Amino acid sequence: QVQLAESGGGSVQAGGSLRLSCAAPSYIYSSGCLGWFRQTPGKEREGVALKYIAGGYTYYADSVKGRFTISQDNAKNTVYLQMNSLKPEDTAIYYCAARATSSRGICPQLFKAYNSWGQGTQVTVSS
Repeated sequence: QVQLAESGGGSVQAGGSLRLSCAAPSYIYSSGCLGWFRQTPGKEREGVALKYIAGGYTYYADSVKGRFTISQDNAKNTVYLQMNSLKPEDTAIYYCAARATSSRGICPQLFKAYNSWGQGTQVTVSS
């Protein structure tokens, strides 16, 4: 388990944009899965966007498809989550997550499959 370096987040009005970033150690970044989960009070963490860094697999939750984009910067061992057209229902604490391996080239969508986490960052979207 390692603490991931997560940054970004904040408060915006509906329709606005925010970007999150997450840096991981090279041994995770080079062969594993990185991405974001989000959590609201009383609910489990749900996968938002996940990426298998060494391959082409990318996952987006249905609720964010077409609005959120996960990207990578291999020189910085960093992934980014660009969030556009934000909605009030996107309000949550967003956690960067990582695991050192994929599951046959696919990133698990269950939060329990990840053992490294960022500290979490609040995203608040007002109507």
